[in-house]
Amino acid sequence: MADFDPELFEDKYANYFPELQQAYKNAFTRMNDRYDSQLVHGIDQQVLNESEPFYEGDGEFRIELPDDPYDRLQGVVVPKEKFEDVLAVHVEEIETELQRVFGFA
Repeated sequence: MADFDPELFEDKYANYFPELQQAYKNAFTRMNDRYDSQLVHGIDQQVLNESEPFYEGDGEFRIELPDDPYDRLQGVVVPKEKFEDVLAVHVEEIETELQRVFGFA
């Protein structure tokens, strides 16, 4: 892995695409082991595929979600509250993985 550079992260897909893929994959694997796989897969493919990671500074990352994430979920029947809870945990897992992959954790 290359040393992390916040300026290079502004063009993250050109400079850090493999690291981003690894962080999202690691988070997905952990989530899939703990939660309903159909829900986790739906969140991954229909919500997080349009998410955007941002570097906030001091080793912290933030994931910006698309508008109306619950409405994007198709083919999975789940109460909105459960969806939101699982999505929140999944986002935390991605942020943690980004910290780990980039050497902050």
